[in-house]
Amino acid sequence: MSELMAESGGGAKRRKKTLQRVQSDAHSEGEPEEDRASGEAELRCHKLQESLLSSASGYSNYRGVLNWCVIMLVLGNARLFLENIIKYGILVDPIQVVSLFLKDPYSWPSLCLVLASNIFILGSLHLERRLASGCFPERVGMFLYAVILTSILCIPVLVVFAVLSITPVGAVFALTVYTLLFLKLYSYKDVNRWCRERRLVQVRTLSRTQSAPLMRKVNGDVGKQEVTYPGNLTYKDIYYFVLAPTLCYELNFPRSPRIRKRFLLRRLFEMLFIMQLLVGLIQQWMVPAIQNSMKPFRDMDYSRIIERLLKMAVPNHLIWLIFFYWFFHSSMNFVAELMRFGDREFYRDWWNSETVTYFWQNWNIPVHKWCIRHFYKPMMRRGVPRWAAQAAVFFASAFFHEYLVSVPLKMFRLWAFMGMMSQLPLAWFVSRFLRGNYGNAAVWISLMIGQPIAVLMYVHDYYILNHGIRS
Repeated sequence: MSELMAESGGGAKRRKKTLQRVQSDAHSEGEPEEDRASGEAELRCHKLQESLLSSASGYSNYRGVLNWCVIMLVLGNARLFLENIIKYGILVDPIQVVSLFLKDPYSWPSLCLVLASNIFILGSLHLERRLASGCFPERVGMFLYAVILTSILCIPVLVVFAVLSITPVGAVFALTVYTLLFLKLYSYKDVNRWCRERRLVQVRTLSRTQSAPLMRKVNGDVGKQEVTYPGNLTYKDIYYFVLAPTLCYELNFPRSPRIRKRFLLRRLFEMLFIMQLLVGLIQQWMVPAIQNSMKPFRDMDYSRIIERLLKMAVPNHLIWLIFFYWFFHSSMNFVAELMRFGDREFYRDWWNSETVTYFWQNWNIPVHKWCIRHFYKPMMRRGVPRWAAQAAVFFASAFFHEYLVSVPLKMFRLWAFMGMMSQLPLAWFVSRFLRGNYGNAAVWISLMIGQPIAVLMYVHDYYILNHGIRS
């Protein structure tokens, strides 16, 4: 009897389990597909994917890594700065800056040389007026322009070598002014000549870079009148061009509607603050590094020379970057805002350069525009091969770099010239064998290492020439 009861109880349990299984199956058949999918997903925790640092992953958000790099850069330079203070003390002396421009407080040769540049400005204006009126033939005008432009480059050289009271820094300032004036008046000559040529062929409507007819409003009233040749040959026009942050002349420059006072004050504050920062960094950081580099050069200790070169690379590059921002952003925007000059493209994204050529085309837009407009394209129109025209542009740039360094130091070593000309094979090598990030790294390395080499070369030779240090 007990066995019969146990068997019947076991059968009841089996029937109950079977019923529960059937109900579970029925319930699962009625589940939505997404619920089943989620259930299957719970069984899996892996999928086909690449690591984030692999190029195939397509991941590009490295903002945290960039912040880490900035923090490491700040900490590393803070350590160097603290080490410099402990070793040398405070070397910053704003009064010493004045002595870099003046040897004699009663003799201001650099300032006098800059003021004398007005002779060439007024001479060019009156020469253009004579050419516009037909008093001079074109050949005579081009000959007189050749005299003016040659004098702009040669007279400052004679003054620097003849006047003993002029300092190297004052000479650099004066020669920079004359170099910019040379480029501006060359553009002034070309554009006015183009206007005369178009006037001769009875072309009345000129392009934006030269002139345009009267602009009329919809209601028929005369709107803003743009200048036409020869109405541009005025004192106001030429001095606006000389002071404007551009090297390429136009009869009608783009103008901003008003002067933004807050923008102007921000740029002015940046100019003053960054100027003090540059002076402090040069006196506290660069000068001791350069002075400590003279002994390895005397002893020709190549390992120590390389060590000093690498030690100078960081402060020199940092100062160069700060100077770039001070000059091309703060200073040029300040002048442009003050003069309501509308074209503010003074630089492009040269920091993303993957080739040396891209860097030189984008880091200094005013000079690049001048080279393309007045040097490269005229050579191409004369049938000069492209590679020869590009080499000629680098040659001209190398000449002016050497001109602005060798003449103030009163010695000719051609280090700056050779440094610029070496950009040609470097540009070919980078564009041929390096791409993407590798090319960008090559451009940065050339900037970090090339400049300190040139600085050490000139300082070494200057000390030998002026302080009797023998190698």
